[in-house]
Formats: sequence, C-alpha cells, structure tokens
Amino acid sequence: MSLGMVFALMGAAFATAFAGCGSAWGVGIAGQAAAGVVSEDPEQFAKVLLLQLLPGTQGIYGLLVTFITLSRIGILGGTAITDTWTGMLYFFSCLPIAIVGLVSAYHQGRTSVSCIGLVAKKPDQFGKAMLFPAMVETYAILALLISILAVTGIK
Repeated sequence: MSLGMVFALMGAAFATAFAGCGSAWGVGIAGQAAAGVVSEDPEQFAKVLLLQLLPGTQGIYGLLVTFITLSRIGILGGTAITDTWTGMLYFFSCLPIAIVGLVSAYHQGRTSVSCIGLVAKKPDQFGKAMLFPAMVETYAILALLISILAVTGIK
C-alpha cells in the first residue's frame, strides 16, 4: 500500500470518525434533555425527538464524504492511487467535514437542549425552536459542500 493511499484513507476515516463522534455527542446530550421532558409530559415525545435527532446529520455527512473518497481512490472500485501528493490532497479535502462536523454537531446538540427546554415550557413554540439548531446545521452543510467539491475536484 502506498503512502498516498494511507493519507487518503486517513482522511476518509477522519471524516467518518470525527463527524460521527460529534453527532453521537450532540444526540446524546439532547437525548438526556428529551428524556427529562418526556418523563414529565409524554405527549411531547415527537417534538423533542426531532430536536434530538438534528445533530445526527453531521455523522451522515461525514459518511457521505467517506464513500465518495473511497470510490475515488480505488477502494470501492476503479484504479488505486499511488501518488503521495494525491493522497495528501484527499486527506486535506476530508478535513472540513471532519472538523466542522465534530464541532457543529456538539453545538447543535447544546442548542437542541435549550430548544427542548423551550418546548417543555411552551409546546406551541416548536416551530421557532426548530430554527435555532437548524442555524448551526448551516455550517455543517457548508463544510460538506467544500469537502465534496474538493474530493471530486482531485484529478
């Protein structure tokens, strides 16, 4: 296995691992708050579940970048890369979703916790409560786009 392939695989692994860890962290802290609300008012289950699930998208984004990368470097078909510089390009192309996915999922989870509290006190404000964590999602989507454009732009 070439050094280039090692770099590319590290980038793919980072995209999935870091974004996935951020999602697990964010969904976990939001789930704790959601469980507290449901224990007091079981009718709020669907609303708080949606708020809890929002930080999970970053893990999906990281996985998407990983699949695209693995396809491009020859692991899931095609010709395997051998050039070290090309491998480094793939590595650095995967970093935006890896890093931003980790950080944004955590912060989206914390924002969801606050919004779960809002729904607990004022269930009629659910629509507004969804907007706050969705704003954090914007940055994960931007990082996803940058990673996809960078990975697919490598020749």
